Amino acid sequence: MKYGEKEILESKLEPWPNPYPDRNYTIDITFPEFSCLCPRSGYPDYATIKIIYIPDQYIVELKSLKLYLNKYRNQYISHEEATNKIYEDLYNLLKPRKLEVIGDWNPRGNVKTIIRVSSEDNR
Repeated sequence: MKYGEKEILESKLEPWPNPYPDRNYTIDITFPEFSCLCPRSGYPDYATIKIIYIPDQYIVELKSLKLYLNKYRNQYISHEEATNKIYEDLYNLLKPRKLEVIGDWNPRGNVKTIIRVSSEDNR
C-alpha cells in the first residue's frame, strides 16, 4: 500500500477550535476532483463538492477534509447519498451556525445533477 492510500484509509475528520467564535464569517471550500462509483453500474462518477459554512465553536482542518473526501473514490454510492453523507458528517462534527453542501455532478449519460443540502432547509 502506498503512503497516500494509507493516509486516506486511516484519516478522520478533525475539528479545530474556531479562532473567532464570536464573529459570523463564511468559510467556502471547493473540492473539484471528487469521485465515487455508481452503485448500479460501477462506473466512476465525478463532481465538484462545495462546502459553505458559518462556524460556531469549530472549523474543519483542511487536510483531514481532503483525505475524508478522497475516501469516497472507491465507494459505491449515489449522488444523493454522497452529498447528504458529507453534509451529515460535517454537521455532526462541527455543529456550525449554517452549513450547505453542494454536489455539482459531471454529466454522465447526458444527465447533469446538482444536489444541495442546507441547514436552512432542515430546521
